[in-house]
Amino acid sequence: MNDADVSKQIHQMVQFIRQEADEKANEISVSAEEEFNIEKLQLVEAEKKKIRQEYERKQKQVEVRKKIEYSMQLNASRIKVLQAQDDLVSAMREAASTDLLNVSHKKFQHHHNYEGLLKSLIVQGLLRLKEPSVLLRCRKEDTHIVHAVLHAAKAEYAEKSHVHEPEIIVDSIHLPSAPSHDDPHALSCSGGVVLASRDGKIVFENTLDARLDVVFRGKLPEIRKLLFSQVAAA
Repeated sequence: MNDADVSKQIHQMVQFIRQEADEKANEISVSAEEEFNIEKLQLVEAEKKKIRQEYERKQKQVEVRKKIEYSMQLNASRIKVLQAQDDLVSAMREAASTDLLNVSHKKFQHHHNYEGLLKSLIVQGLLRLKEPSVLLRCRKEDTHIVHAVLHAAKAEYAEKSHVHEPEIIVDSIHLPSAPSHDDPHALSCSGGVVLASRDGKIVFENTLDARLDVVFRGKLPEIRKLLFSQVAAA
């Protein structure tokens, strides 16, 4: 083999090595680009997932805040409705209390038969106490009416209970007078009586105010149903 053949063979070998190197470099480049694209896609998807999770978290926070605000507004509205209902019921109670004053007012006593009412209240108290001797307390302005009906009240009680007529002592200490515009916060009494056993252990308050409270408490569910049943249905 001469020098020309050797040189040619070496040149072919070099070319072959270069070709393999180029192909290998191309494979490495393609593989690296693929790996880069895959990693880039993974990073992009991971960031997208984070963004979606963050958006969902904030969306849930907004929904929770909306629910809380709605619940607070609903509760506030309910409280306003309940307060308005209580105010209306209180106004009715005050109106009834004002009307009750007319029963014992000296201008209307005869019209409302306050004398007969006082007698009935005394008899009712005697029937409740069932004591042979009681202490009776009334308003100062009602003292003369009480004395006027006392005998009839004792006789009616004795007849209903089949006992002797009880001893009734009218107390020198009086119940408060009717409410006054000059001092609306002072203790007051619209009329009626308070009876107690002589030892003071049993007390039966049978004033008009006490009777109104008993009736109003007993009728309150019915009053609320009549007034607010449509509101509750809505």
